[in-house]
Amino acid sequence: MDESHFKTLRELSKDGTLSQRDLSKKMGLSLGSVNYIVNALLKKGYLKAKRFKNSKNKIAYMYIITPKGLSTKMTQTYDFLQKKREEFDRLKQEIELLKRETEDELRIGME
Repeated sequence: MDESHFKTLRELSKDGTLSQRDLSKKMGLSLGSVNYIVNALLKKGYLKAKRFKNSKNKIAYMYIITPKGLSTKMTQTYDFLQKKREEFDRLKQEIELLKRETEDELRIGME
């Protein structure tokens, strides 16, 4: 599952009544891309779509995250957090190194 699939699953787990157009705006993706992603998530069994009448008297879909989708979302969230923690730790080390180098250069320049 790539990042756009993961983000779509996250958004739909928060609000399954979002239209693909709303998802497109929220995620900064084209409507065609969102349609492709939603269909892929439906095909993999991560989502189910139910038809309903929305307030504008149009037929719309409600996206329901399946147990398989929920399990995948939880695993992906855990993996994402682990990756971001590792990036954070690397950045902290790099910042400390840059601070030390800068302090050393300033100290040398003042001598």
